[in-house]
Amino acid sequence: MKTPMRHGLAVFLLITMCTSLLFVYMSHGGAHKEHGGAPGGQSEKSEKPTDTRDTPQKARTPALQGYNSIIDHKALKMHCKNCALVTSSGHLIGSKRGKEIDRTECVIRMNDAPTRSFGQDVGQRTSLRVVAHSSMQRVLHRRHELLNASQDTVFIFWGPSSYMRRDGKGLVYNNLRLMNQVLPKLKVFIISRQKMLQFDELFKRETGKDRRMSNSWLSTGWFTMAIALELCERINVYGMVAPDFCREPYHPSVPYHYYEPSGSDECTMYISHERGRRGSHHRFITEKRVFANWARTFDIHFYQPNWSPGPPAANWTANATRST
Repeated sequence: MKTPMRHGLAVFLLITMCTSLLFVYMSHGGAHKEHGGAPGGQSEKSEKPTDTRDTPQKARTPALQGYNSIIDHKALKMHCKNCALVTSSGHLIGSKRGKEIDRTECVIRMNDAPTRSFGQDVGQRTSLRVVAHSSMQRVLHRRHELLNASQDTVFIFWGPSSYMRRDGKGLVYNNLRLMNQVLPKLKVFIISRQKMLQFDELFKRETGKDRRMSNSWLSTGWFTMAIALELCERINVYGMVAPDFCREPYHPSVPYHYYEPSGSDECTMYISHERGRRGSHHRFITEKRVFANWARTFDIHFYQPNWSPGPPAANWTANATRST
């Protein structure tokens, strides 16, 4: 009798969770304007981990402050020499990069990007998945693939502080706690409010623009790249185009998501968001200019399409901020 009762409880909790989340996002659709974005600041990231190969593994794994466990609130402990950051871009379709990605020590993915049926191009393994609060419902919808079969995956969720508060009023935080009770082996972390503010400050420092004043909100790609800088020594990015790719006259057309082949065109999405003035928008192209600049300092490499940032361009920051 215990097994059916336990299964029934799990199903009930998940249904309750999905219903609650649907209510949250319908009732608070505009709350995404609050969120901010990037690592604990470039000052945190600019120091590479020291070489501790002669010390025990447990002692050499650093605690990454600002990423706190949903259960015991402890900081995330994770470090990788080599990471594959796999975007959700349609450029990965037909790439056959899957085996290459899976050979990497740590594989990082975003939101609800699936691997099932796409392994030949994007790989099968996932070490870390960075998820936006607005994507939680889609992750739950794919829970059998993304949650039930992901006991070794670390999940980092980010969202507005009003959703993440721990005083009983943080609706996303409450649902993450519930999810972790149903699936207690999941490694679920959230980004702290202080860390989110640091991400905002990083965007301002790198672009010269205040995110809120420029009516923009940071993408999950921004968070993921910034987090990868903190935990990886080398980052191989798959599927991210160069900043000016979409302004080339004969660039190929690919879907925004590799798993939605009939969805929006990637460059159309990037350009429309970059030019947006009313409402909140991502600044995809501006973010990619920042990433290209980081790649001149850190060990970051871009594949599918393959490109390198080249030497620093004069006034690159000024050029980037004109469109924000």
